[in-house]
Amino acid sequence: MNITSFKYPFYLIFHPFNGFWELKYEQRRTASLAVSCVILFLLVLTNVLKAQYTGFLVNYNNPHDLNSFMEIVYVLLPVLFWCVANWSLTTLMEGEGKFVEIFISTCYAFLPMVLLQFPWIWLSNLISDQETPFYFFFGNLSALWCVFLLFIGNMTVHQYSPSKTLLTMALTVVAIGFIAFLGLLFFSLIQQIVGFASTIYQEFELRK
Repeated sequence: MNITSFKYPFYLIFHPFNGFWELKYEQRRTASLAVSCVILFLLVLTNVLKAQYTGFLVNYNNPHDLNSFMEIVYVLLPVLFWCVANWSLTTLMEGEGKFVEIFISTCYAFLPMVLLQFPWIWLSNLISDQETPFYFFFGNLSALWCVFLLFIGNMTVHQYSPSKTLLTMALTVVAIGFIAFLGLLFFSLIQQIVGFASTIYQEFELRK
């Protein structure tokens, strides 16, 4: 991994069609996997700092309820769910993308969120009430840019048509909801089993 590997994401977000194509077919995978992990780390860092240090005019979080660990989970879990759900669906829908390619393209797609939102964490402490629309404008712009890159990335990685890409992304969102439901059901079941085992143990100890 060299300096070119870190420059490439900036090229990709402005030239997504060529960028994702080169990412898939021109042997950039090894270096880009490390860079994608760096981007994901920066996204996590941005989310944590945003929750804690954004100016009070645009920060609706209660500082007493902030949990940095949960802010990390709010980023990592959706990314993981998206990659797993997308890979599972596209495997059945003749997609050409491998799991590592889906992960890399997903992380690269989130770079605009880091570039646009990170500076506004600090700028939001300097703006007035009349200037808050700029904060929300750049926040929405970064989100739309990320969705656009995610769309191009999926279309290129899986070699789908635009309509099939839209269908796949919509089904991926549905699959994420299904995975989340199964996960909650699983942890609820585990909690009940642990509670039942703990009750039996306490009864056993009391009867000694």
